[in-house]
Amino acid sequence: MKQIGKILKFAKHLWPFYLLVSVASVLMALLNQVQPLFTKMAIDRLPSVVGGSDKLAPVLIIVGAIILSDILSTIISNVAGYYGDIMAVKLRYFLSVRYYEHLLTLSQKYYANELTGTIINRLSRSITGVTEFVNMFANNFLQFLLTTVFTLIIVARYSLVVAFLFAILYPIFLWLTGRTSSKWQVYQKDINEASDIASGRFAEVVSEVKVTKSYTSESTEISFFKRMLKKTIATTYPQSKLWHSQDTYRRLILNGIFAVVYVYIFWGAVNGKFTVGETVLLIQYGGLIRLPIFSMSFLVDRTQRAIADSKEYFKAMDEKPEIKDNQGAKTLKVTNSELEFKNVNFAYDENQPVLCEVSFTVRPGSKAALVGESGEGKTTISNLLLRLYEPSDGVIEIDGQDINNVTQKSLRQNIAVVFQDPALFSGTVRENIAYGKPSAKSKDIESAAKAANAWTFIQKLPDGLDTLVGERGVKLSGGQKQRIAIARAILKDAPILILDEATSSLDSKAEAEVQKALEALMEGRTTVIIAHRLSTIAGVDQIITLKNGRVDEVGPPAELAKTDGIYSQLLELQNHTDAKTKKKLKEYEISS
Repeated sequence: MKQIGKILKFAKHLWPFYLLVSVASVLMALLNQVQPLFTKMAIDRLPSVVGGSDKLAPVLIIVGAIILSDILSTIISNVAGYYGDIMAVKLRYFLSVRYYEHLLTLSQKYYANELTGTIINRLSRSITGVTEFVNMFANNFLQFLLTTVFTLIIVARYSLVVAFLFAILYPIFLWLTGRTSSKWQVYQKDINEASDIASGRFAEVVSEVKVTKSYTSESTEISFFKRMLKKTIATTYPQSKLWHSQDTYRRLILNGIFAVVYVYIFWGAVNGKFTVGETVLLIQYGGLIRLPIFSMSFLVDRTQRAIADSKEYFKAMDEKPEIKDNQGAKTLKVTNSELEFKNVNFAYDENQPVLCEVSFTVRPGSKAALVGESGEGKTTISNLLLRLYEPSDGVIEIDGQDINNVTQKSLRQNIAVVFQDPALFSGTVRENIAYGKPSAKSKDIESAAKAANAWTFIQKLPDGLDTLVGERGVKLSGGQKQRIAIARAILKDAPILILDEATSSLDSKAEAEVQKALEALMEGRTTVIIAHRLSTIAGVDQIITLKNGRVDEVGPPAELAKTDGIYSQLLELQNHTDAKTKKKLKEYEISS
């Protein structure tokens, strides 16, 4: 019940709907009670009207009351159903938005440890389960509960024995159900885990279907998917067997109790303890109480599923954002856009430090290239600058302001990023360029596209700026996607630029077009480049080399070319074409 209370409390703002549906449930329960009473009254009056019609009017009035109560029951049940449906869709909206909002507050570390498909599946399964449960709870559970209470009160008026036998049905049923509940939820947890793994892999394969096809791994992926889903089937066998075998025991016991009840009622009728009307009334109330008690198997099943599914939802909601704005955090004010790392330490895992005592300064309006072997922390530095992660020690400053003391929003508003993977979203070219500035005017979007050397090909697209690019921009070439990503950064017009060099995976023609766009983008901005090409490194104002997680050298290309450091070694290798040289360059993620 604690978990159920948590579900209802979480969406307590929907109380008007809870109240309305609850009132409808009370009315439905009352209408269910009056029909047996009216039936009893009519039957008890029948002997007095047999053979004559002078006393028929009271009976007809009672019959009319029965018909009226039936009509009211139909109307109220449908009104309650309507508002129950509205409540359910509002609840789904609320839970979905809260989940999405919360996910977007979590740090990059959370996403590094979770499968995308699992996150998506949790949204679908958990919210569906919780929503269906609340709808069922409001529309059925309360009505069944009130029907039981009212029935016991009225039956007790005619027979304490029958009321007692009806009353003991519930504790017996709940006790028998409790014996299987915990084991059932363990099975459900295993089913959910296997389903999440299958969904996670499904999402990965769909997003990288070119890789799957190019490596002819379709059968491998299908086999893995089937294996995970077969686990859900294998677990469902014992889970379902447990539930239905226990449900059989429960129902047989209840059948036995009802048999005793009916035998007692008819025995009482034969012996003059009950009138014919009272006998019919007790049998009808037996039917009323039988419906909720025998429907309770379904209710308990839905409740247990909601509890199991909601645990996953609330587990995600209980995740605390590792990176939060400090109390009193100010808005970042960028004047010169000078960047400074001061003795920065960082580790994704406590036992595996990535950066150690990293210190360097990037002057306003200059271009700095980060150079180092794969895994030396080049991308980590850009992640720290964006506060996707936070250093364990040290300070990162922009114009002398500690980025930990400013709001994340204002920090990221002043930084534009062009990733090696351009990461477009489904939608139009216009929407992708204006992604960081949705209110941008068409003329500004067009100017950004021209500056990014993208306007020529955009005009040739079927619908120009309004052309749909497909999921992740699949309808565009690599060079086209990169230029749209650059246009997006140009339109944002942030004073600081992080550039995970966007030309490294392009052919020479596309590279030349993108390079022109990049030069326009870097003009007048403080730029940090994660370098992948020697030609790019040679054109920067400053090189920062990383070795063993530490800054090895800092200086202009001409100066570092004369040392025996990393950049100097790379220059020596650029004219060699042997396998050993290519391997060494690959370690630095560098091409000539």
